[in-house]
Amino acid sequence: MIKRPGSAQAFIAATSFLALFSIVGLALYGLPLYYDFIVRDFGWSRTQVTSGNAISKLIVGPLFGFIAGWLVDKFGPRRLMLAGVVMAGGALIGLSTMSALWMFYLFYLFNALGYVCGGPLPNQVLLSRWFDKSRGKAMGVAYLGIGIGGAIVPLLSHWLTWEFGWRGALRSVGILVIVLALPLTLFVKESPEGKTKKIVERLAPMDSVFRRKAFYLLALGSMCSIGAVGGANQHLKLFLSLDQNYAQVEAAKIISLVLAFSIIGRLLMGWLADRLAKKWVMLLIYGLISVAIPLLFFAAQPAVTYLFAAVFGLGLGGEYLIIPLMAAELFGVQVMGRLMGVILTADGVAEALSPMLVGYLRDTNGNYHAGFIALICMAVIGAGAVALLPKRKVEIGLHPFPGSQAEELA
Repeated sequence: MIKRPGSAQAFIAATSFLALFSIVGLALYGLPLYYDFIVRDFGWSRTQVTSGNAISKLIVGPLFGFIAGWLVDKFGPRRLMLAGVVMAGGALIGLSTMSALWMFYLFYLFNALGYVCGGPLPNQVLLSRWFDKSRGKAMGVAYLGIGIGGAIVPLLSHWLTWEFGWRGALRSVGILVIVLALPLTLFVKESPEGKTKKIVERLAPMDSVFRRKAFYLLALGSMCSIGAVGGANQHLKLFLSLDQNYAQVEAAKIISLVLAFSIIGRLLMGWLADRLAKKWVMLLIYGLISVAIPLLFFAAQPAVTYLFAAVFGLGLGGEYLIIPLMAAELFGVQVMGRLMGVILTADGVAEALSPMLVGYLRDTNGNYHAGFIALICMAVIGAGAVALLPKRKVEIGLHPFPGSQAEELA
């Protein structure tokens, strides 16, 4: 067994924490907070303002998702993460200067590239290589970055917007992303000493994964639930501020509360994933999402909106961390980069199309009723797919590269 010094593992967890805090918590969750300002200033529809996320992910996901996964498996996550940090921060700085729709799409494209290269995919692989028995706890701690960043960014953006306007706020957050995430990433090690070579030598063929029903159930379940979460997240500020007439500060507090509860959810679900069958933990998470979204029909009552924030936040906390844990449980770490490249690409398509669909339904019907029903259906289908997943690891063949020693992974 390869020794993994605690200090090295702590450095890896801190690196992933800051990367996810910045690229997902600040950049990804922060951008929808500016949609209402963009709608008011440019006169764009809700479909248009959510289409930047949709179009960028539909282009980036299919073109780069699997390639990024292969690069991580073959060369390690560090270089990809460095590029991702720069692109994610640069995208926000670029969006702060936009004056036309094509600029909105261009910089959103870089935002999506930053997410693919520096977000969950390389960090999931990095954590899976460095942690074994405590993998769920490690994922939970690292993914706290998303929750803390997401909880801070509504209040931070509100204050920055008050001080500098929404353009100055976006520019400031973009600079902050780079300053926080880049330094530790520069010095991160790909994996424990000696393990990188063994992983590369024993890459499992993906065709054996694609022949398993479990792969399609995992992909369908994650796509539907991520679509439901993305649709709710992308429209929450629009819904509260423009449809329910919540004050800016009140809407910011509710969104911040969602992300604050997601912190509890990440710790709780990571802890449960190390002790219970990951299938049941995943089903619990998807069940929380399914229960939370119907509460939005009663958002005129502030108490119900806060209840939504609590339940949805708990589910959101475990949403992203449970997918790589379930993938590693079913298929092993030898295919993690490529497998998560495929699944995250599929999830990205769902996360891109869902908010655009909800926006279209809102523009067409004049309210969010049909959109929320669509999100509820997605969440329920996702939970159903997870319920059909096997409990045990799926056997897949290992493919040693020519000339390799075909050693067992430590």
